[in-house]
Amino acid sequence: MKNGRRIAFDYGQVRIGVAASDISGLIASPVTTFLATDPGLSSQISALLAEYEPIYLVVGEPKHLSGNSNPSSVAAHEFADLLRTLTDVPIHFVDERMSTVTAAKNLRDSGHNAKTSKSKIDSVAAVLILESALNRERIAGHLE
Repeated sequence: MKNGRRIAFDYGQVRIGVAASDISGLIASPVTTFLATDPGLSSQISALLAEYEPIYLVVGEPKHLSGNSNPSSVAAHEFADLLRTLTDVPIHFVDERMSTVTAAKNLRDSGHNAKTSKSKIDSVAAVLILESALNRERIAGHLE
Protein backbone atom coordinates (compact mmCIF):
# COMPACT_ATOMS: atom_id res chain seq x y z
CA MET A 1 0.00 0.00 0.00
CA LYS A 2 1.14 3.49 -0.78
CA ASN A 3 2.12 5.68 2.18
CA GLY A 4 -0.14 8.65 2.85
CA ARG A 5 -3.21 9.56 4.79
CA ARG A 6 -6.69 8.86 3.54
CA ILE A 7 -9.77 10.81 4.64
CA ALA A 8 -13.37 9.57 4.69
CA PHE A 9 -16.57 11.57 4.94
CA ASP A 10 -19.94 10.34 6.13
CA TYR A 11 -22.12 13.00 4.52
CA GLY A 12 -25.45 13.82 6.08
CA GLN A 13 -27.79 16.74 5.58
CA VAL A 14 -27.17 17.83 9.19
CA ARG A 15 -23.70 16.56 10.08
CA ILE A 16 -20.66 15.28 8.19
CA GLY A 17 -18.53 12.76 10.03
CA VAL A 18 -14.82 12.72 9.21
CA ALA A 19 -12.21 10.01 9.74
CA ALA A 20 -8.57 9.74 8.69
CA SER A 21 -6.02 6.98 8.41
CA ASP A 22 -2.51 6.95 9.72
CA ILE A 23 0.26 7.53 7.16
CA SER A 24 0.64 3.79 6.49
CA GLY A 25 -3.07 3.32 5.82
CA LEU A 26 -3.49 0.71 8.54
CA ILE A 27 -5.63 2.46 11.14
CA ALA A 28 -8.73 4.61 10.67
CA SER A 29 -9.61 7.04 13.46
CA PRO A 30 -12.41 9.57 13.98
CA VAL A 31 -11.33 13.16 13.38
CA THR A 32 -14.27 15.53 13.70
CA THR A 33 -17.83 16.28 12.72
CA PHE A 34 -18.79 19.29 10.62
CA LEU A 35 -22.20 20.90 10.43
CA ALA A 36 -23.39 20.47 6.85
CA THR A 37 -25.09 23.88 6.78
CA ASP A 38 -22.17 25.84 8.28
CA PRO A 39 -21.34 28.76 5.97
CA GLY A 40 -17.66 28.11 6.68
CA LEU A 41 -17.81 24.44 5.66
CA SER A 42 -15.60 24.84 2.59
CA SER A 43 -12.87 26.60 4.56
CA GLN A 44 -13.08 24.01 7.36
CA ILE A 45 -12.64 21.20 4.85
CA SER A 46 -9.80 23.09 3.11
CA ALA A 47 -8.00 23.45 6.45
CA LEU A 48 -8.47 19.74 7.13
CA LEU A 49 -7.10 18.82 3.71
CA ALA A 50 -4.10 21.12 4.20
CA GLU A 51 -3.37 19.57 7.60
CA TYR A 52 -3.71 15.91 6.57
CA GLU A 53 -2.51 16.11 2.93
CA PRO A 54 -4.48 12.99 1.94
CA ILE A 55 -3.62 10.81 -1.03
CA TYR A 56 -7.32 10.20 -1.62
CA LEU A 57 -10.75 10.92 -0.18
CA VAL A 58 -13.63 8.55 0.38
CA VAL A 59 -17.27 9.57 0.51
CA GLY A 60 -19.86 7.19 1.86
CA GLU A 61 -22.56 6.50 -0.69
CA PRO A 62 -25.85 5.69 0.98
CA LYS A 63 -28.08 3.37 -1.00
CA HIS A 64 -31.28 1.49 -0.41
CA LEU A 65 -30.76 -2.03 0.88
CA SER A 66 -31.64 -3.14 -2.67
CA GLY A 67 -28.54 -1.30 -3.91
CA ASN A 68 -30.51 1.39 -5.72
CA SER A 69 -29.63 5.07 -5.39
CA ASN A 70 -31.81 7.44 -3.39
CA PRO A 71 -31.92 11.19 -2.62
CA SER A 72 -29.17 10.73 -0.03
CA SER A 73 -26.95 9.19 -2.72
CA VAL A 74 -27.50 12.25 -4.89
CA ALA A 75 -26.62 14.52 -1.95
CA ALA A 76 -23.40 12.54 -1.32
CA HIS A 77 -22.40 13.01 -4.97
CA GLU A 78 -23.13 16.74 -4.71
CA PHE A 79 -20.90 16.86 -1.62
CA ALA A 80 -18.17 15.11 -3.63
CA ASP A 81 -18.58 17.85 -6.25
CA LEU A 82 -17.85 20.40 -3.51
CA LEU A 83 -14.75 18.42 -2.51
CA ARG A 84 -13.56 18.48 -6.13
CA THR A 85 -13.56 22.29 -5.99
CA LEU A 86 -11.26 22.12 -2.95
CA THR A 87 -8.74 19.47 -3.99
CA ASP A 88 -7.47 17.49 -6.93
CA VAL A 89 -6.83 14.24 -5.02
CA PRO A 90 -8.90 11.27 -6.18
CA ILE A 91 -12.34 10.86 -4.63
CA HIS A 92 -13.83 7.40 -4.28
CA PHE A 93 -17.26 6.26 -3.15
CA VAL A 94 -17.85 3.40 -0.73
CA ASP A 95 -21.22 1.78 -0.15
CA GLU A 96 -22.17 2.89 3.32
CA ARG A 97 -25.38 0.94 3.82
CA MET A 98 -25.73 0.29 7.52
CA SER A 99 -22.61 2.24 8.55
CA THR A 100 -24.55 4.68 10.76
CA VAL A 101 -26.60 1.85 12.27
CA THR A 102 -23.41 -0.10 12.99
CA ALA A 103 -21.71 2.99 14.43
CA ALA A 104 -24.67 3.67 16.74
CA LYS A 105 -24.65 0.04 17.90
CA ASN A 106 -20.90 0.13 18.55
CA LEU A 107 -21.24 3.31 20.62
CA ARG A 108 -24.24 1.92 22.50
CA ASP A 109 -22.30 -1.29 23.22
CA SER A 110 -19.45 0.81 24.63
CA GLY A 111 -21.78 2.63 27.05
CA HIS A 112 -22.72 5.77 25.10
CA ASN A 113 -26.34 6.71 24.57
CA ALA A 114 -27.69 7.92 21.23
CA LYS A 115 -28.81 11.30 22.57
CA THR A 116 -25.34 12.38 23.66
CA SER A 117 -23.49 10.60 20.86
CA LYS A 118 -24.99 12.12 17.70
CA SER A 119 -21.77 13.76 16.50
CA LYS A 120 -19.72 10.74 17.57
CA ILE A 121 -21.98 8.46 15.53
CA ASP A 122 -21.15 10.37 12.36
CA SER A 123 -17.40 10.28 12.86
CA VAL A 124 -17.51 6.58 13.83
CA ALA A 125 -19.58 5.93 10.67
CA ALA A 126 -16.81 7.69 8.72
CA VAL A 127 -14.30 5.32 10.36
CA LEU A 128 -16.34 2.34 9.13
CA ILE A 129 -16.44 3.83 5.63
CA LEU A 130 -12.69 4.39 5.67
CA GLU A 131 -12.01 0.89 7.02
CA SER A 132 -14.01 -0.51 4.12
CA ALA A 133 -11.91 1.50 1.65
CA LEU A 134 -8.66 0.48 3.34
CA ASN A 135 -9.67 -3.19 3.20
CA ARG A 136 -10.47 -2.90 -0.51
CA GLU A 137 -7.13 -1.19 -1.08
CA ARG A 138 -5.25 -3.92 0.80
CA ILE A 139 -6.94 -6.68 -1.18
CA ALA A 140 -6.67 -5.09 -4.63
CA GLY A 141 -3.50 -3.09 -4.10
CA HIS A 142 -5.38 0.09 -5.03
CA LEU A 143 -8.83 1.62 -4.54
CA GLU A 144 -11.00 1.70 -7.65
